[in-house]
Amino acid sequence: MNVKIKKVWARLRVLRRRDSGMVTSEYAMGIVAAVGFALLLYEVVTSGQVRAELQAIVKRALSARM
Repeated sequence: MNVKIKKVWARLRVLRRRDSGMVTSEYAMGIVAAVGFALLLYEVVTSGQVRAELQAIVKRALSARM
C-alpha cells in the first residue's frame, strides 16, 4: 500500500510541474493589453466632458458643510 501511495504522489508531482506559469510571450501580450487599456482609460478620463464632471464632483465635495 505504501508503494502505491508513493507512486501516486510522484505522478501528481510530475503533473503539477507541467505548466507552472506563463511564458515570456504571454507576459508580453498581457503587458501590451494592460498598456492599451491604460491609454484608453487615460483618454476617457482626460476628455473634456469627463474632466468637467470630475471637477464638479470635487467642488461639491469641498464645498459641503460638515
